[in-house]
Amino acid sequence: MKVDILAIGAHPDDVELGCSGTIAKLTKLGYNTVIVDLTEGELGTRGSREIRAKEATSAAKILGVKTRLNLKIPDTNIELNRENLYRLIQVIRKYRPKILLFPHWHDRHPDHTNAHQLCKQAWYYSGLANVKTTDNGKLQSAWRPLTYFNYMMKLEFIPSIILDISDVYHIRLKAVRAYKSQFYNPKSKDPETLLSKKSFLDFLDTRAKYYGQLIGVEYAEPLYSPKPLGISNLFDLKFLQR
Repeated sequence: MKVDILAIGAHPDDVELGCSGTIAKLTKLGYNTVIVDLTEGELGTRGSREIRAKEATSAAKILGVKTRLNLKIPDTNIELNRENLYRLIQVIRKYRPKILLFPHWHDRHPDHTNAHQLCKQAWYYSGLANVKTTDNGKLQSAWRPLTYFNYMMKLEFIPSIILDISDVYHIRLKAVRAYKSQFYNPKSKDPETLLSKKSFLDFLDTRAKYYGQLIGVEYAEPLYSPKPLGISNLFDLKFLQR
């Protein structure tokens, strides 16, 4: 089975927070995406693993994503080891995506940093024929996606691409808000977290507007590429009129 995009997050909601506008945009353009959550987020302050699983399913439907997997790596323990690496390689080879999306390495949460390293190595080693993996007992063939892009979580980086998501921003917002256990709820008795503060959704909105302003649109998402990107016509670029 081949898909266009494999979007990977350390926890349920990471993909929505970091690149759901990109996914919604690509879905609108006819591309298909599979989402992979590495953990169930079971050690998070708010919400149980069951609640978060339901929220993840709802968010995927909102984004038009038909397949969402969870590798059930223990939360806070995304180790770069053979077991975790081969599990992710199996998924990459099964779905054979053209592009991977996963967190940037520069972030405050250790799980996001560790997820980056795991995904980066899985991207590379999935292309080596002598790295043997199976799916339902059948030997998988090697497959390395064309490239990968990193999405932004809490800490900022200098983006390689700023993608206009103005026409799908409402979808992004709805997908993020599907995680009701994680965000501001004045009736909740759970301890307050960074995400549950009243100001957090405003922060997300401000960030999307900021990156949109940089390219002259209403809303945008920043992405990082590990290598140079080529174009055939400079006028294919979106310029900010001054």
